[in-house]
Amino acid sequence: MKKFKFTIQGNTYEVEIQNMDDNFAEIEVNGSQYKVEIHREVKQPTKTPTLIRKTVEPSHETAEKKTHKPTEKVKAGAIKAPLPGTILQLKKKLGDEVKTGDLILIMEAMKMENNISANRNGKINAMNVNVGDSVLEGDVLVEIGSL
Repeated sequence: MKKFKFTIQGNTYEVEIQNMDDNFAEIEVNGSQYKVEIHREVKQPTKTPTLIRKTVEPSHETAEKKTHKPTEKVKAGAIKAPLPGTILQLKKKLGDEVKTGDLILIMEAMKMENNISANRNGKINAMNVNVGDSVLEGDVLVEIGSL
């Protein structure tokens, strides 16, 4: 199995672990066989690093906005985030009139820029995000009301 060289008080010993079972091991020391009892387990260092993440507390104002699930039905004029991402640019502002297909904002998701467009004609009644905000899938980004 494993071979080791030990030097004890100037004497060199070649040790080979041949078999281990629970807390007993069969070893060979300089050609002589021994069965030894192991009193404590030697911990091997882990090869996989442990990932440590900081916990992030959402701010009060963004926590209240993010209440919709992706499958939950909301008002007809609500535009939800299709994926988790970050808001890069706002092309329209609160109170602007939009037509179906007008570009409202650009968000980055999965290292790609995504255009978020109006899904109906109307007026922007609520702009729930700002540039730099992180959003989750299903968060309501914009609400469009009738003219």
